[in-house]
Amino acid sequence: MAHPSMLLHRPLASLPSSTFFFLPATLALFTTLFILFYIFTTPSLFISHQHKHNLKYPLGPSQSSPFTPILPSNGSFHLSAKFPFNDVFGGEDGTVSPVSSRSHFGSKGNSMNDIDVFHDGDIFLEDYQHMNRSFKIYVYPHQRDDPFAHAFLPVDFEPGGNYASESYFKKALMNSHFITEDPREADLFFLPFSIAKLRHDRRVGGGGIQSFIRDYISNISTKYPYWNRTGGADHFYVACHSIGRSAMAKAEEVKLNAIQIVCSSSYFLPGYVAHKDASLPQVWPRTEDPPTITTSERNKLAFFAGAINSPVREKLVKFWRNDSEIYAHFGRLKTPYADELLGSKFCLHVKGFEVNTARIADSLYYGCVPIILANYYDVPFADILNWKSFSIAVVTVDIPLLKKILRGITSDEYSSLRGNVLKVRKHFQWHVPPIDFDAFFMVMYELWLRRSCIRMSND
Repeated sequence: MAHPSMLLHRPLASLPSSTFFFLPATLALFTTLFILFYIFTTPSLFISHQHKHNLKYPLGPSQSSPFTPILPSNGSFHLSAKFPFNDVFGGEDGTVSPVSSRSHFGSKGNSMNDIDVFHDGDIFLEDYQHMNRSFKIYVYPHQRDDPFAHAFLPVDFEPGGNYASESYFKKALMNSHFITEDPREADLFFLPFSIAKLRHDRRVGGGGIQSFIRDYISNISTKYPYWNRTGGADHFYVACHSIGRSAMAKAEEVKLNAIQIVCSSSYFLPGYVAHKDASLPQVWPRTEDPPTITTSERNKLAFFAGAINSPVREKLVKFWRNDSEIYAHFGRLKTPYADELLGSKFCLHVKGFEVNTARIADSLYYGCVPIILANYYDVPFADILNWKSFSIAVVTVDIPLLKKILRGITSDEYSSLRGNVLKVRKHFQWHVPPIDFDAFFMVMYELWLRRSCIRMSND
């Protein structure tokens, strides 16, 4: 048989027919062996791939953005100075790796001890102070006699319910030093409509929100010049109910250009752009100080309770409902919800109708390490907080391996996780009035990161 190098130089007609099968098969074999060798010699790439997140601080104004907004009809142009990102639960292209994360400790199992809860705490604190001094928001004005004043103005009572984050933010913002009455000073412009309020208004309802938002944008773009300068790229709105995602269907410029601060922050869906938009934490209102309980009093390995309203929850309950260590409940609990959270080491946030629920904030409030079972979830404050320092993400295909994953976490690793839970839980609480570093100020910082822009106009 001729040497392989000679085969490459012989005329094709002179090669035996078997060669055409031999060469591709040989190349395929070598390629497969190389891939297997690469995988087994680089395990760290696959152990914590879901938690890759290299963002530590915003880009400067000289750096370009991957986001291109719709150009307004008047010919002006806007380009936001954004930042690159690797989503907390995804790869560089914003998708979840098909290779599951057994845990997000390194192959040696001791990488948590020195991990900070911030991507870069020094830069965050420096920027936070600058944000607090200089950041300005202009709110489109509405009077109390406006027919939809209830949807535009902040509530005059303590917000409540599962979607209270929307009301808490507006109430805090409108009474804060960030507000300016001079639009020339504004870094961003707030669209103050409340999706939750409009949803319950019989004049609008869920079916009329899309037209309401379209008409509202048309009105402010006619009455004021600010929207048209940038195509809405320096505007933002806040919504916690999942209907907010579809509310922009008839206002494409809002969906594609404006900053969306929403609880339903799934980068699997086309209406949410993770580097432009930001996640609003869904927080059940609590006025008391967070409780404290020692690790030794947490006798359950993991806990979940909730309605079976998604295939992920159905799968979880199917595998673990009768387990003695992982308590997966559906329906009404026989014991207080708070007691179950206080008695568990790990608390499961499991995707329902949407990727978001209040269970992450619940877990943190009660000092329980959150386990996140929600693929494609762009978690709150991912630009700021190092989520792998206080939580664990498990891809949904690994639900049958959940106990193995949790048992594989050493006591030192758990202590580090829980210690960091106690550090970060203040960022997931609302206060009236707000206090430094609580949920309101963290959302403001997310907005501040997205404020920088370059404007070019033809006038």
